[in-house]
This record gives sequence, structure tokens and C-alpha cells, in this order.
Amino acid sequence: MTSDMTMNIVLLFAMTVSALWAVMARSLLKGTIGLALTSAIITILMFRLNAPLAAVFELSVCAGLITVIFVSAISLTKPLTHKEIECAARDRMKRFIYLPVIIVIAAVVLYYLRIPNYFAKAIMGDTAIDVRTILWGIRHFDIFGQIALMIAGALGVVILFKEANK
Repeated sequence: MTSDMTMNIVLLFAMTVSALWAVMARSLLKGTIGLALTSAIITILMFRLNAPLAAVFELSVCAGLITVIFVSAISLTKPLTHKEIECAARDRMKRFIYLPVIIVIAAVVLYYLRIPNYFAKAIMGDTAIDVRTILWGIRHFDIFGQIALMIAGALGVVILFKEANK
């Protein structure tokens, strides 16, 4: 195993840990920081995998803009009581107890199906492929997923502002 591959595996492990921290954090602010950290690690991985354009967008939008929006939304919410926090933590633990197992199973399945290898060959093949071709031809479902997430985030902020005005 080469040192580049070892570094990528270490970064993937760190990304998984920070993503789990973001999901499992009791505090919304700590969860937001975990999400920003996950995005920053993804940015590093994208730079290491020779995708500087995607890395710049990831860093500016996900680690920057989205984090600012989340912190702004959190500052508008009412803090919970200690009892409500404990109850929410128990409920969260029940919901996400199988998450690490699911992540490991998904990683093993992706490894054995060689799905990331297909995309690496398509992107890093003998001839250079234009970014538009990759996004709209090979990875078009990613674009639709990002649009759906942006709409969901916007609706979440709208709902939050409606709750704050009541």
C-alpha cells in the first residue's frame, strides 16, 4: 500500500468520525462544527484526487456558506431544558445506533463492486473529459441530489423562521 493510499484511508476514517460526531452531537452548534469539519476533510480529499474545482466549491459552499446559515439559524432557536436534552439524546441514540454498521457495510459493498474505480476510470482516463460531461453525463444524479438538499435546507429555514415568529 502506498503512502498516498494510506493518507487517503486516514482522511476517510477522519471524515467518517467527524460525520458521526456531527450526527450524534447533542448540541446543534457542535453538530454544525462537525459538519463543517467533515466538509473540510472532503475538500482535502478532493484536492488529493485532482479535483480542485469541486474542492473549491465544497470548501466555499459547504464548509463556509452552509455553516454560516446553520449557525445563524441555531442562534434564532430557543435553548432546550436539561431534561429535554437528555430525552432527545436517548431518542437520537435509538435512531442512529445502527449507523456505524450500515456505513461499514456500505463501504465493503462499494469496495467489492468497484464502483469508485469505475468513476476514477471515467474521469482520469486516457483522454481528458470536460467537467460538464462528467456532471451532466456520468454524475447527473449528484446534481439532482444537491438541488434536493438545497431545497430541503431552504424549506427548513423557512419553517424555522415561521416558528420563531409565533
